Amino acid sequence: MPKTEDATGSVPGPRGGRAEARRAAQGKGGASAAAGGGRAAARKSAKPKKNVKKIVAWSTAGVLVVIAGVGGAIYFKLNANIKSFDADAIARNRPPEAQADADGNKPVNVLLIGSDSRGKNNSDLGGGEDGGARSDTTILLHVYADHKHAVGISIPRNAKVELPSCKLPNGKWTKGGNVDLFNAAFSMGGSDDGNPACTQNTVEKLTGIRVDHTMVVDFNGFAAMTSAVNGVDICLPQPIYEGDINPKLPKKGALVLPQGKQTVDGQKALDYVRLRHGIGDGSDIGRMKRQQAFLSSLAGKIKKEGMNPTTLLPLADAATKSLVVDPGLDSADKLLSFGLSLKNIDMHDLKFVTAPWRYRTQDKDLDLVQPDANKLWETLKADQTIDGQNATGQQPDAAPTGGASPAPQQPAPATTPAAPAGDAGNSAIRVAVYNGTLVNGLAGKATEQLKGAKFIASTAGQAASTKYKTTTIEYGSGQKANAEKVAELFPGAGLEPSGARGISVIVGQDFAAAAGMASGAPAGGAAPSAAPGVPAPPQPLPTTITNEARSADDDICANTSFGSGG
Repeated sequence: MPKTEDATGSVPGPRGGRAEARRAAQGKGGASAAAGGGRAAARKSAKPKKNVKKIVAWSTAGVLVVIAGVGGAIYFKLNANIKSFDADAIARNRPPEAQADADGNKPVNVLLIGSDSRGKNNSDLGGGEDGGARSDTTILLHVYADHKHAVGISIPRNAKVELPSCKLPNGKWTKGGNVDLFNAAFSMGGSDDGNPACTQNTVEKLTGIRVDHTMVVDFNGFAAMTSAVNGVDICLPQPIYEGDINPKLPKKGALVLPQGKQTVDGQKALDYVRLRHGIGDGSDIGRMKRQQAFLSSLAGKIKKEGMNPTTLLPLADAATKSLVVDPGLDSADKLLSFGLSLKNIDMHDLKFVTAPWRYRTQDKDLDLVQPDANKLWETLKADQTIDGQNATGQQPDAAPTGGASPAPQQPAPATTPAAPAGDAGNSAIRVAVYNGTLVNGLAGKATEQLKGAKFIASTAGQAASTKYKTTTIEYGSGQKANAEKVAELFPGAGLEPSGARGISVIVGQDFAAAAGMASGAPAGGAAPSAAPGVPAPPQPLPTTITNEARSADDDICANTSFGSGG
């Protein structure tokens, strides 16, 4: 497929050799670094020696709902822990805020940054002593207005982007407009605390999306979180040794993480999320996939165990000590409110994708692919899920605009089956579902129906045509019998052999009618025009984005590497 690219417990000390390698790789630029000018050169000389990638513990805010059940002393302690960055460092020329609808529904965009700052005790965990901070992990989390769906977009650290004007620690602003690595924004000014406002400004310029909140978590916060939840489940396709974690070691070294499913916390959790070598092609893309799997597993565990104060109060204390937020989240009350806003998101409706990318021909860095990246940003702005559902939170009108009474709801035809239990053999059949109409969410509904019958189904996005009147099931060589099983869920569907591998379902207007969903196209097949003042719906996302999406409830052993060798 084409690349649209390309606290309580003690924590063990660092693994040998990493500190020396980082010190050898470091370049400090004195006054020029403070102005941002000498930093790029230092990074270039350092890049071959870097072997560190951190995770952003986005659910820190979510666990702070325990504040609601604790006494005033603990509340004020947590309040005192929280640090925020300077509001004056946020750009003045920003994308507009999302507007709430009549019911008060409004999306929230949260920038999640994993910092590898070596200040305080972080050098013990990170295995290095050099100063400064980098944002090797950055995720833009879009919480939809219905607050039942969310998607996290991983932004590659070495993607080339245009940096805006940013405020430095000395109070001066950079000129902006130069092209550099994305993670150069967080390093702007060379401070051990990093420059989260510059990263926020860069994301807003890159996406055209207003960032409502920014959260930065360092090593201490991450290690405390994994320990406070008694570890996080992960899965590795092969064993990992000390030489994989630190390629500067002259030998393979001892086993660090065995092959298969396991539970990790503290140092081993850090080893997993920053692991690059020894799996797949050793790229940052594979590392981001594992980080997405880790975050999914962490979120699922917290959701399953609930907000238990006995478990989570130590986490709230330790995590807030390692948390830096924007001024809009600078108190326990504000974090509580934000955390509560996430409680109704189902794990299946929490998705992770990577901004579309490709390798550059002139160096080893990345470019974001256009127009695919812009389609992704526009999809978020429109509050459409990546599988085409409307998640604005708005309900359909009670009556048509002509003033006539609405037609009575017709029951679904008797030939439309409820999702059957399915036989055991269905669990080995993979099905990709496409929307062959203009009805929002139709492919997602068909996907859920297939999953209810125990098929392995995924929503692949929009079909090449939106004029399918009848649902069509395409199947590759040797898949006819399996396709017939799938067809039992879609009475009247056509079966067609295909040169492609596997089985695809293209749902048509017949399925929309059977599901009681209004047709999205008027007679003649033309797309409906948007109402005055309402933006046109975004273009369908390419399958190279949708096919790579991870749901938080996906198998933790799936989709955790990239390229050959994994």
